Amino acid sequence: MDKGLHFMFCVITTTLLLRESSQAGAARNDDAVRKGTDSRGPEEGLPTLTVTTILEDPYVMVRSAELEGYCIDLLKALAAMLHFSYRVKVVGDGQYGAVSSSGNWTGMVGEILRREADIAVAPLTVTSAREEVVSFTTPFLQTGIGILLRKDTVAQEMSFFHFLAPFSKETWTGLLFAYVLTCFCLFLVARLSPCEWNEPKNEENHFTFLNSLWFGAGALALQGVTPRPKALSVRVVAAVWWLFTIALLAAYIANFTALLSSGSEQLPIQTFEDLVKQRNLEFGTLEGSSTFYFFKNSKNPIHQMIYEYMDKRRDHVLVKTYQEAVQRVMDSNYAFIGESISQDLAAARHCNLIRAPEVIGARGFGIATPQASPWTKKLSIAVLKLRESGDLDYLRNKWWETSCLHKSRDRWSPLQPQALGGLFLTLAIGLALGVIAAVAELSIKSRHAAGHVKKSCCSVFTEEMCTRLRIKDNTRQSQETSGRANA
Repeated sequence: MDKGLHFMFCVITTTLLLRESSQAGAARNDDAVRKGTDSRGPEEGLPTLTVTTILEDPYVMVRSAELEGYCIDLLKALAAMLHFSYRVKVVGDGQYGAVSSSGNWTGMVGEILRREADIAVAPLTVTSAREEVVSFTTPFLQTGIGILLRKDTVAQEMSFFHFLAPFSKETWTGLLFAYVLTCFCLFLVARLSPCEWNEPKNEENHFTFLNSLWFGAGALALQGVTPRPKALSVRVVAAVWWLFTIALLAAYIANFTALLSSGSEQLPIQTFEDLVKQRNLEFGTLEGSSTFYFFKNSKNPIHQMIYEYMDKRRDHVLVKTYQEAVQRVMDSNYAFIGESISQDLAAARHCNLIRAPEVIGARGFGIATPQASPWTKKLSIAVLKLRESGDLDYLRNKWWETSCLHKSRDRWSPLQPQALGGLFLTLAIGLALGVIAAVAELSIKSRHAAGHVKKSCCSVFTEEMCTRLRIKDNTRQSQETSGRANA
C-alpha cells in the first residue's frame, strides 16, 4: 500500500514538473518571436553591447524563435574578432531613422541617440544627415537606388516593325550598304569580264544594275534567280554573297528566337525618366527612408518630379516596410523605388519581378554607433578585415542565392555590327577578289587583242575599259554615224 502511494506521488510530481517546463519553454519561444530578440551569452570579462536592428529579409529574419540573416552572421563574425558579447533587439517603431515633425529622430538612429542601444547592425544607409548625429563604420555593403517592377505590368504590345528588332539600327544600315555595294560590284564585274560579256557592241549584258539588285535580293530569300553567272569573277562575287546571306539569315533567326523567348524587350521603363513620363504605374518608396530624402534634396529635375509626385500622394504611395512594398508591387500596378541590392533579392526570390537597369545614388550600408564611441574605429577595421578575407562576399552569396538567379538568362540585346564584323570582312575580301579577277580577265583579253591590232596592251586595255563602262554612249554614237551614212 505504501509503495503504491509512493509510486502515485512520483508520477503526479513528474507530470506537473514536465507541464510547467513545457509552458515556460513555449512562453519563451513566443516572447522571442514577438520581441525579435537574440543574444550571445555574456562571458566573463567581455563587454556586452545592446544591438538594435530591423526585420528585413535577408538581413534579419525570425526563424524558429531565433533571429538569423546576413546582419546576424556579420554580428557573430564581428563579436568573434573583437571579443564582445551582445544582445539583439528589434527597433520598436520599425523605422530606420529620420527626423520627425517634432524634431526628434525615429527608428534605430533615435535609439542610438537615446542610448537605448550601443550599435545598430542593419541595412542602414550612410547619409550626411545621419552622419551629423551618429557615427558610421566603413560600409559593409554597397548599393544604390533602383526601380522594382512586376514584369507583366510593364509589358507593352509588340510594335508593327517588331521583326526588325533582332538587329540594331547600325546593323541594318550596314546590311543595306553591303547589299547595294555587292550588287554594284556584280554589275561592274559582269561588264568588265570578257568571259561574261565578250562582245559589248554586239551582245546585250544581262547583268544590268536592276538585274543585279534582283539577283542579290533572290539570294537573300535563298532563291535562285536569273541571269546565271558564267565568268569566274562574277561567280566569286555571287558565291561570297550567298555565303554572307546564309550566315546572316542564321544570325537573324537565332536572335529573333532569343528575342521572343526572353521578353527583355518588353521593358519600356529603363530609367527614372521613363518612370516619370508613364501614367500606368504608381510609384513610391519607404516612408522616412534615405531614398525619400535623396529625391527631396536632389537638384536633378527628374528627381524633383519624383519627389513632388511622392510628396503629394504620400498617404497612398509611401509604404511602411520593405515587405509591404514587395507585396504591393506583386499585387498592383505599383513600382517601388528603393535599395537596388534589396531589389535584386526580391527579383531573385519572386521570378515575376524585375529591376530596371538604371541605378542612381551610389551609397553603402554601415554600422551606426554613438558619436565618439570607441567601437566605431574597431568595427570599421573589423569590417575591412572581413572584406579582405572574402567573408563578406561569402555572406553575400549565402543569403542572396536563390533558384531564380540560376534560372535567369542573360539580358537580350539587338545584334550589333561588331558581332558581324568577320562576316562583313569576308564579304569585302570576296568582292575585292571578284573585281581583281574581272580586271585580270580583261587584261588577258587586251593582251591577245593588242597582238592582232598592233597596239600597246595598255591602250587596248583602256579602250576596252571605256567601251564597257560607257557602252550606251558609244552605241548611240555608232547609231548616229550609221544614220548619217544612210542619209
